[in-house]
Amino acid sequence: MTTTVTLDNASQQDCLPLMRALVAAWQAFTGFDARQLREYDLTPSQADVVFTLGNTDGLTFGEIGEHTLITKGTLTGVVDRLAEKGLVRRVEQHADRRCTRVVLTPRGVALFERAFPRHIGALQARFEHLDPAERREATRLLEKIAAVFQ
Repeated sequence: MTTTVTLDNASQQDCLPLMRALVAAWQAFTGFDARQLREYDLTPSQADVVFTLGNTDGLTFGEIGEHTLITKGTLTGVVDRLAEKGLVRRVEQHADRRCTRVVLTPRGVALFERAFPRHIGALQARFEHLDPAERREATRLLEKIAAVFQ
């Protein structure tokens, strides 16, 4: 049964506390994440690309898009800025000129090797405030919420 939402009862809907908690959790997480990454002069999107490319011999834009949270329209700009910082370079594939691989430069590899374990360690320390069962339950519920909106 779907509730009819009107102007009079919209602010009383029982989904509002969940929405607020979800947004508050997302804002807290992204704020913490961004503060941690500033140490490396990276935005969260730039770190997402560097960390995704780490331990690979490069990925195409399509592959990066599949493994990150970055939209296709944003990815080109993120890669451009990483290239300006000397952290990645584009390598054209001779067999298909439309297919460009993005690879970490030696400077990018050094940053990945230094930043990735430290960053994941900082996140792990925060998530350890939840016991393993709580982390599994949170994951299950967040996946269920994501499915509701797809």
